[in-house]
Amino acid sequence: MEIIGTGIGRGVAVGPVARMAPPQPEPSSAPSAIGADDELARAEAAAAAVAAELRRRSADTTGAAHDVLEAQALILEDPAVHASVTERLAAGITAERAVFDAFAGYRDLLAGMGGYLAERANDLEDLARRVIAELHDVPAPGVPDPGHPFVLVAHDLAPADTATLDLDRVLAIVTVEGGPTSHTAILAREKGLVAVVGAAGAAGLVDGETVVVDADAGRVTREPDAVALEAASERRARLAEEADAPVGPGRLADGTAVLLQANLGDPSGAAEALRLGAEGVGLFRTEFLFLDAERAPSRVAQQAAYEALFAAFEGQRVVVRVLDAGADKPLAFLGIRHEANPALGVRGIRALRQAEPVLRDQLAALGAAAAGHTVDLRVMAPMVATAEEARYFADLVREAGLPSAGVMIEVPAAALAARHVLAAVDFASIGTNDLTQYTMAADRELAGAAELQDPWHPAVLRLIGEVGEAGAALGRPIGVCGEAAADPLLAVVLVGLGATSLSMSASALAGVRAGLARVTTSDARRIARAALVAEDARAARAAAADEAAYTRD
Repeated sequence: MEIIGTGIGRGVAVGPVARMAPPQPEPSSAPSAIGADDELARAEAAAAAVAAELRRRSADTTGAAHDVLEAQALILEDPAVHASVTERLAAGITAERAVFDAFAGYRDLLAGMGGYLAERANDLEDLARRVIAELHDVPAPGVPDPGHPFVLVAHDLAPADTATLDLDRVLAIVTVEGGPTSHTAILAREKGLVAVVGAAGAAGLVDGETVVVDADAGRVTREPDAVALEAASERRARLAEEADAPVGPGRLADGTAVLLQANLGDPSGAAEALRLGAEGVGLFRTEFLFLDAERAPSRVAQQAAYEALFAAFEGQRVVVRVLDAGADKPLAFLGIRHEANPALGVRGIRALRQAEPVLRDQLAALGAAAAGHTVDLRVMAPMVATAEEARYFADLVREAGLPSAGVMIEVPAAALAARHVLAAVDFASIGTNDLTQYTMAADRELAGAAELQDPWHPAVLRLIGEVGEAGAALGRPIGVCGEAAADPLLAVVLVGLGATSLSMSASALAGVRAGLARVTTSDARRIARAALVAEDARAARAAAADEAAYTRD
């Protein structure tokens, strides 16, 4: 029996299931026996203890894991959360109930907002459970330890658990909920964990049963037979061989260069990316400098962070995306009001136009940081939909004295009008996560729409092809920085559609490098054509795989 979800990465694992314990029951609504002041003291002490534990864990991590745990601790210290708990205690309830209700209110608010914030709703639920466990003086919800390596199965995983998993014990992760950009998915990619998320059928898995978790196929196989186990073993051997292969530049079999770069969320991942063969950075997300800040960071503070990145990639291309924020990642200093549908609201370049001084400061900081280094710096704007927006951004970049202005192609309108958009800038990078979401009208955070969140869909591929054709006609390089680039077979299709560079999680570089080396330019174009004429995503992947197999034969 097979259970289908969204695979994270390409790995495959075999092992016995160990399920995460179910959450604690909802606290009683019985009145407090000690009074509001004493209950508030209990709640504050418990929240402080949990925040301290999260910070202790964060001190042992780096990159996204560190940032996520720090953000969790900050939530517990938020005055608004404190006020919400205090207000509820005035009704005479216990600290446990007040914490539960306060966090439930925020959770429901975020869930209703959709997009990035909806995925954070489960994080709030986990925080409430941890504080309540502290109030009860019982262990916090966490990862089981059956005493042997296992496949972890959970309804969903909290950031505090995912960030500190014992990689010697956890063979793979399977979650019932969660989308491809949930914290579970983000941290699994960073750690190179085999994971399948949003697998609704996983709710029926039981402790001890053996499963095969195939992230590449987004599939969990129950009760695998000898043939399935042998296939999994062979796949693991091939992946290990790819990982051990000599690191070199990305090239097709005919010698055509395809720049293979890393996606980074902060400078801390630079050393690992270089070790795994990254030829620069294809997407540097700058949000880590801005999120959770009450005001925009100064030019000096930004410059220091950018210099740390540029120092690591001297002589290489570094593509920096300016702040991608707005209604779905609210920042008070941008002055953007709450919106009913933030995924379609004032975000990306739209938000920055309304707070132009923030954008100008960021561009100035980037220019100052690059002045002392030899990086090939390229700066791009998120969520560009029109040629006019592209010109606006390019003018500001050139006014700041920066050498190269580009845009993210994440909106179907920009793909369909690619020739006009690209005429205004020097390059483009396709963000396949958002492009798929907007093309298929399927929220990328929603597990129930996971089947539609597939960049293999021919409609998405056709839009990518439009951008590739425009880039070739105008002499503009076209990158792909969405996670689609991390799929070795899809990477071949993307090159066949006109991509000249690919950027991904560093752990995926070896597999993509090996996959590209097996095909020529004409092979890649033929494989892409086979996918384009398919009916749906599943058929497109199968058609490409058949054509690639024919090529190898």
